[in-house]
Amino acid sequence: MDLSQYAELFRTETRDHLTTLNRLLLEWEQQPESPEPVAGIFRAVHTIKGMAATMGYARVADLAHRAETLLDAFRQSRRAVTEAELELLFKTADALEELVTASVGGREQSVDVTPLLEALDGAAAQGRPGEAARGRRRISFVAAPAGAGKKVDVILSPDSPLKGARAMLVLQRVATLGTVHAVEPAPAAIEGEAFDGHLAFRLETGADAASIEREVRLAGDVERVVVESTEGAAAEAVGEGVRTRHVRVDLRRLDILMNVIGELVTARGRVEHLADRLRDPDLTDGVATLSTLTARLQQEIIQARMTPVWQVFDRFPRLVRDLSRQLGKQVTFRVEGKEIELDRAILDEIGDPLVHLLRNAVDHGIETPDARTAAGKPPTGQVVLAALRDRGTVVIVVSDDGRGIDRTRVLGEARRRGVVDAGATELPDDLLLRVLSRSGFSTVGEVSEVSGRGVGVDVVVTRLRELGGSVEVKSTEGAGTTFTLRLPPTLAIVQALLARVGDERYALPLTHVAETVELSTGAVTEIDGREALMVRDRLLPLVRLRRVLAIAGDPPARQPVVVLQLGDRRTGLVIDRMEGQREIVVKTFAPPKGTLPIFSGATVLGDGQPVLILDAGGLV
Repeated sequence: MDLSQYAELFRTETRDHLTTLNRLLLEWEQQPESPEPVAGIFRAVHTIKGMAATMGYARVADLAHRAETLLDAFRQSRRAVTEAELELLFKTADALEELVTASVGGREQSVDVTPLLEALDGAAAQGRPGEAARGRRRISFVAAPAGAGKKVDVILSPDSPLKGARAMLVLQRVATLGTVHAVEPAPAAIEGEAFDGHLAFRLETGADAASIEREVRLAGDVERVVVESTEGAAAEAVGEGVRTRHVRVDLRRLDILMNVIGELVTARGRVEHLADRLRDPDLTDGVATLSTLTARLQQEIIQARMTPVWQVFDRFPRLVRDLSRQLGKQVTFRVEGKEIELDRAILDEIGDPLVHLLRNAVDHGIETPDARTAAGKPPTGQVVLAALRDRGTVVIVVSDDGRGIDRTRVLGEARRRGVVDAGATELPDDLLLRVLSRSGFSTVGEVSEVSGRGVGVDVVVTRLRELGGSVEVKSTEGAGTTFTLRLPPTLAIVQALLARVGDERYALPLTHVAETVELSTGAVTEIDGREALMVRDRLLPLVRLRRVLAIAGDPPARQPVVVLQLGDRRTGLVIDRMEGQREIVVKTFAPPKGTLPIFSGATVLGDGQPVLILDAGGLV
């Protein structure tokens, strides 16, 4: 049975189990005497072992088996785990991830885990002498006496791409509930090409039908489960006739669908433009129906791409834990808003920026326990990663209660490098971010494995602008620092305001448009050498797009002002004329060298004309 075609599915599912493994190890570290995390850790490792064995990845299966033996010793003895044993299990999780990647890539022998295997065997032998070496086999493929346990029938989904592997995974999962007997068909037939996805076995267990069904369905791609007592009781049909509601879809297919619906939206705009020009009633009705159907299809495709942020956030507790131990600091890490959803394409891109911010928070922000105690703080610092919705954007916040940013030191370094005027005496939040995001800027005197190369904040700001988002920073010396990332929920299709300046049109995403007001010459004043407009007793700094783009000619007598807002910062963008709202398809592009850093992409309108998309972060 050629399983190579299922290698990517194996890696994806193993990654999910490794995420669970790391999360439960962190829980166990906080409560070393609790037996609760052990069962979940054991199941994760046990499942990885079963899938690896089915795929023929013997070294992955062997490593998982050694770890499983150690974990089984904990399950039997119910003793507290030591710090050294936990560290060994953390190293095992890392090695499993590395070995899985190497195995899928055909490089299984390139990863040397021999010292780790010996350490696991030694720890297991201390925990349960005499049993560690031989382990335990929980599944026996032999006939069971009539009347023992429960008979379980499982039917896999017809479209399951890996029926044999799924069936073996079902058996591995239910083995955690009891002993499996009398498997039909035989294991050799399950691994054969002719296996149709129908599996039956007997399970000696004290678990009820609902628990058995839950464990079976955790294997994935299960269509039907029927549990029947073999001791004369009536059959318990669990989930009979209910099809699985979730399937895995290659992200490339969703990318293709999004590109197609983007082109369809552009084509719809052209048809709408044509209908407006021809004013034919039948054509207008047809276009209205087309618009409704396109909008529904677009919404469904966008929803199919939406992914909860926990799929990225769940790998960060381990990162913070390892980094704090490396730096000799005590840190409590809290994650909030894990259920908030983002387009998968955006979610994949924000991982690296968040890693930089979290590393900065632990390294630069949180003080050592002695320094915190001397400053009147608890010895343990707090780092928070939170996601929330704010109007049409998704906001991700990384905050710490550490020492804060030393503005005096940053300002001095900025003066020395010529980043700010030599006479500058203050560094407000917006200027602070611009200084910190300069490539290569750092106030750390010594480069370490963690920081000091001046690339952290630069990477964050650059990546967020590429995604059509923005970054804000607030810092109070001695109290901590907060970075706020604002992102559009999806990249491809957004509502935008069309603005005209001279003979050119530009698009402004509505996520950053707070309101529009009329430019009143009498209300314009100057503050710190910059024009500002008084709006409801509040000064609004102005940016004249004509001047920014160096457009010749006189502006119209009456000009609107588009109020852009990013967090607490507001700026008025003076344009010549507004041309209403449009739904636009965003096309990212690499601007030519020397182009002003105020564009985040381009689009094509219904009349076929290309339009540049303005980046609010570059204007505010």
